[in-house]
Amino acid sequence: MLCPLESQSAPYILAVHDLARLIDERIEYPPYHIGFIYYLSTSGRRFRQACKIVHSFSEQVITERKEELKKGDFTLSGARSGKCLDLLDILLQAKDEDGTGLSVSEIRDEVNTFLFGGHHTTASGISWTLFHLAQNKDYQDKCRREVEGVLQGRAEMTWLDVGKLPFTTMCIKESMRCVPPVPRVARSLKQDLTFADGKWLPKGSPTFANFGGIHRNREIWPNPTVYDPYRFSPENSENRSPHAFLPFSAGPRNCIGQNFAMNEMKVAIALILQRFYLELDDSKPPAVPCDRLTVQAKNGIWVNVHPLQTNA
Repeated sequence: MLCPLESQSAPYILAVHDLARLIDERIEYPPYHIGFIYYLSTSGRRFRQACKIVHSFSEQVITERKEELKKGDFTLSGARSGKCLDLLDILLQAKDEDGTGLSVSEIRDEVNTFLFGGHHTTASGISWTLFHLAQNKDYQDKCRREVEGVLQGRAEMTWLDVGKLPFTTMCIKESMRCVPPVPRVARSLKQDLTFADGKWLPKGSPTFANFGGIHRNREIWPNPTVYDPYRFSPENSENRSPHAFLPFSAGPRNCIGQNFAMNEMKVAIALILQRFYLELDDSKPPAVPCDRLTVQAKNGIWVNVHPLQTNA
């Protein structure tokens, strides 16, 4: 059954894709860095319109959840009727020492972050993992055997099942190493930064961390263009720097939803492999990573999906 907002989600999805393209365009075109020039342009007007659609959708989600909270006896420690509290429930009920809650705009910003991060980046990670498994059939078969051993014919996964897929997890991580869903992040320096060669950047300088470059650094990753899930085996990961693999960034500004995203990808990959065999469609152009806010495929990812024979 569709949720009340699902039938209205297409304009939101299109707006998010539009925003991703427009933000990259603005970064790459210096005159657009000046606000009044940008908002007088066609791109600037499209940006405002896309923001309006995204904000409207988020505010509707918030309004409907507020109505649900009014009807039910929900508290921060639990919920009636077995409903588990999610982030939005907590944000709506959070109060500071003075009893003041978050403003609508503050809640909306958090909802926007989770709605975008919860589908755009995770979809990229799932898509590229399926691509790499279709490209590497031995690894695909090993993942499928692992999934079958855990599920034993069940069509649904439990929370305990998610932690029993070490090789599938290794394949997902290696795919995110090859094609990180978020290719780079921006940071502002909190203090002067001096490099080994004596060059330096002053405090307050805007900087970019290039995850794709880090993940293909030959001093850290031998044969970096080769898809090899065993890079992430416990023995191979033991002495590796925690900053060598950064699909979710690192430090105090890392991805707040990274554990949820990994579990979501594991469940999606596992249930797909349980039911289908994947192979690349050689009649289509090869998938080429294209850096935007998230990494997309320039020619699309074309995978043939064949239903597996079952005993049912």
